[in-house]
Amino acid sequence: MPLIYMIRHGRAAAGWDADMDPGLDDLGRSQSEAVAREIESRVGARLPLISSPLRRCRETSEPLAKSWSADVRIDERVGEIPSPTHDLKARGEWLRAFMAGSWTGVEPQGGVDFLAWRKGVGEALTALKGDTVIFSHFVAINVAAGLATGDERVILFKPDNCSVTVFETHGSSLALVQKGREAETKVN
Repeated sequence: MPLIYMIRHGRAAAGWDADMDPGLDDLGRSQSEAVAREIESRVGARLPLISSPLRRCRETSEPLAKSWSADVRIDERVGEIPSPTHDLKARGEWLRAFMAGSWTGVEPQGGVDFLAWRKGVGEALTALKGDTVIFSHFVAINVAAGLATGDERVILFKPDNCSVTVFETHGSSLALVQKGREAETKVN
């Protein structure tokens, strides 16, 4: 069964309530170089690379893509959870409240269908036909973990920047093989 190495992006230069699409800060760039070396030593062969369209994920993928002389395919389905507002302060407040909840009974807000987004994350992963490395986000990785374990909480664990969470695809389902290392994440 295909293995999916789902990597949370490196530390961003700004928080959710300060920038719609920040790149990496200096620590984030160092983290992306370290995770590239980690993946190279773990998998031993070049794998397809997929990234969220957001800068912090694309920049995190760059060291591995360069080392493997590989292209990175962008897939919006592994992107950040959409926000129902573009107001930066309100985005941070909304995300903190949303992350404390469950997927059960979630209703669309601000034109965003969160359950459809969640389903898209799962479909992106279960459609993979071979081992793949994906650069994604905190909530999307938790979506995959929840789908793999049948847990309806929005947040099951707190993947650290550039941690690697491993899943296995089984046709239309996922299995959680290994959670990535955790850290306290503060939503700014």
